[in-house]
Amino acid sequence: MPVILVNPMNEASRAVVSAAPRIDSLAGKRIGMLDISKPGGDVFLNRLEVLLKELGAAEVLRFRKPTFAKPAPEAVLAQIREAAPDALVEALAD
Repeated sequence: MPVILVNPMNEASRAVVSAAPRIDSLAGKRIGMLDISKPGGDVFLNRLEVLLKELGAAEVLRFRKPTFAKPAPEAVLAQIREAAPDALVEALAD
């Protein structure tokens, strides 16, 4: 029986895009935080929220995916777009 090797890498070509511009400071900014629902993510985000506020963020907005195993559903993405934060942090933790 022949052995068939399959490359697990996605070999599709992607367009080159620039990174999002950085905010100039946290002063008065609305910062969104996306919890991807991995264990420990909320612990990280709770601490980060305190630090962001100490550094001058006007508001910290929290969003959460229902599961880390799948991309964020359109409803969560719509909530983020509607809230229009100045920046967004995505928490990855175990």
